[in-house]
Amino acid sequence: METVLRACAIYVTLLVVLRVSGKRSMAQITTFDFVLLLIIGEATQQALIGDDFSITTGLLLILTLVGIDMALSLLQVRSPRLSRWLDGTPVVILENGRLLRDRLEKSRVDESDILTAARERHGLQRLDEIKYAVLERSGGISIIPKQGRDA
Repeated sequence: METVLRACAIYVTLLVVLRVSGKRSMAQITTFDFVLLLIIGEATQQALIGDDFSITTGLLLILTLVGIDMALSLLQVRSPRLSRWLDGTPVVILENGRLLRDRLEKSRVDESDILTAARERHGLQRLDEIKYAVLERSGGISIIPKQGRDA
């Protein structure tokens, strides 16, 4: 039973930490972020396993974590509010070439992130060529060019 409780505690803690860290953290991972994820993985493993390295404990942990994830997925289908909290909602961060600074700050996205997405997806070089930039639930930035531009 202790193993299941450990798994639940770690799952909830990681869920909250990753949700609070924001979409940008997962979409634009740096070398340091990757190293941090490795360290978190090691710390999580230690917290989950403790002193019991048996196959039974490992399997029980896997089943618990996957079970929690499946249960949350089913709950998200039934609860739009939970779905919004867990996955967030798309956020318009630029409109008609104008940066929406309050949303950018809250999302921890900057102008260079938007311009990078605009160049990579549409070959756009300036903000005034963009009708909308949307920070998606996944953390990626979608660009909608102004009319008359390539899509």
